[in-house]
Amino acid sequence: MPWQKTFTLGRRQKGCHLITDEVVSQIEEGLKQTPVGVLHLFIKHTSAGLTLNENWDSDVRIDMDMALDNIVPETLNWRHVDEGPDDSVSHTKASVIGVSVSIPITNHTLNLGTWQGIYLTEFRYVAHTRTVVATIIP
Repeated sequence: MPWQKTFTLGRRQKGCHLITDEVVSQIEEGLKQTPVGVLHLFIKHTSAGLTLNENWDSDVRIDMDMALDNIVPETLNWRHVDEGPDDSVSHTKASVIGVSVSIPITNHTLNLGTWQGIYLTEFRYVAHTRTVVATIIP
C-alpha cells in the first residue's frame, strides 16, 4: 500500500540546510512498511526548494547558496516584490532548484549515496517553516 504524510520542517532562514535526519524521523513509519520502493518528497511552497547534495562538508551548503545568488541575483530589476526584495528572486530560485526529489528505498532505508543528503534550499531572508508531503510508493 502507498503511504503518505504531510509534515512541517523546522523554521529556517535563507540558506541551504541539510534535512535528511529530520525527514527520516518523520517517515519512519512508512519506511518500516516498505522493503523496496520510492520516496517522493514535495515542498508546498514557491520560495523554497528540495534537492540532493553532499552531506558531509558544511562548506558545500555555503557554496551552493553563494552560487545560487550569482545565478539568480537579487540585484536584477525584479517587478514582483510585494513581500520584499527577495520575493520574485525566491520564486525564480525555487524554479531552478525544483520542488521535489525522489529517492529509492532499499531494505526499509533511503538508498542514498555515501555523501548524499536531502537539502532544503530556503530563499527567504526571514525564517519560515515549510510543509513537505512525503509519499512512499512500494
